[in-house]
Amino acid sequence: MALYCLLSIVITKVTCCQALAGEPGTEKLERYEFQRIRMGVPWRLVFYAESGEKAIEAAESAFSRVKELDRMMSDYDPDSELNQLCKNSRPGKPVHVSEDLYRVIKFSICLYYRTNGDFDITVGGITDLWRRAWRKKKMPAAQKIRAELKKVGSNKIRLDSAHRTVELLEPEMRLDLGAIAKGYAADEALKVLKNNGILRVLIDASGDIVVGDPPPGKSAWVIGIAPLKNPKAEPTEFLNIANASVATSGDANRYVEIDGTRYSHIVNPHTGIGLTTSSSVTVISPDGITADALASALSLVGPCTRKKLLRQYHSEAFIVIGTKNGIQTWESTCFNRYRRKPSQ
Repeated sequence: MALYCLLSIVITKVTCCQALAGEPGTEKLERYEFQRIRMGVPWRLVFYAESGEKAIEAAESAFSRVKELDRMMSDYDPDSELNQLCKNSRPGKPVHVSEDLYRVIKFSICLYYRTNGDFDITVGGITDLWRRAWRKKKMPAAQKIRAELKKVGSNKIRLDSAHRTVELLEPEMRLDLGAIAKGYAADEALKVLKNNGILRVLIDASGDIVVGDPPPGKSAWVIGIAPLKNPKAEPTEFLNIANASVATSGDANRYVEIDGTRYSHIVNPHTGIGLTTSSSVTVISPDGITADALASALSLVGPCTRKKLLRQYHSEAFIVIGTKNGIQTWESTCFNRYRRKPSQ
C-alpha cells in the first residue's frame, strides 16, 4: 500500500440488466448513475433499480433531501438554519431547531467530550479567519485568533431535548459543521433511496462514501485507495465494503503554505492554528456521520484516545502521518479484514 492514501472510487460498469443473486423470479435490476453539485461539491449516486423511471424519481428525492440539509447546515449561507441559530441564540435565549440540526449538534457534542475537546464544532470564527488566510496566503492576526478562541468550546452549548432547543452560552459563537454534515446527509440520502425500494446503493459525497447492499452477484462494493501525493493516480489497493461507510481526512489538496510552513485545513481548536503535520486518515464506520466525524477527530487525538474512539464507535482506521523521522503508518486491529485480496 502506498504510504500516503486518499479515497477514490472504482465501480465496474454494467451494460445489461442483472437479476438479484440468489433470488429467482425477482425483477431484473439495471445500474444507474446520477451526479449533482450539492453542499458545494460533486455528489454521485450509483445504484441498481428495476426501471429508469423509478431510478430517476429515487435519485431526485435523494438529491432534494441533501439540498434540504445543506440549507439547514451551511455555514456559508447567511440564511441557513445553522447561521440563524448563531445569530439569534445567546445566553438565556435558547432557539428551537429542526430535528436534523439538533441530532447533528448532539452527536458533535458527544464526540467533543470523548475527544477531550479535539473535535469541536464551535470553531466557526476561526475557520473563517483561515479561509481568508488561504485567499491572501497570509497568517491570521494573532489577536483575532485569541479573540475567537474565547468563544470556542462545545461545553458552551446547552441542549434541551424536551423542547429541542439549542442555547449558545457565549455571545457571538459561530458553529461549523463541515466535519460532519456531509456524512449525515449521505446517511439521509441512503434512507431516501431505501424508502424508494433501492437497496443496492453507493453514495459518493466527494470522498465521504456510504454504501448499502452490494451490486447484484457481488459481496461488496469496491473502494480504491490512491496515493495521497497524487490523488488522481490509479488506486494502489482496494477495500470491500457493504452496508457501511468510508471517509478520509487529509491535506493532499487542502492546505496553504505561508512563510515556508504548510498549514492544513484542519484547525486545532485548542490553538486556533491549522495542523502543520501532514496526515491522511481513512475510517470505516457503520454510518456516514460517524466516519465523517471520526476522520477529522482522529487527525487530532493521541494514540490512546484513538483506540478508545474506534472501539466506542465500532470503527476501523488506517492512518498515515508525516513526522520529523519520516512517514509513520498505523492501522486498527481489524482494518485488514476489509482489504480486497488479490484473488478477488
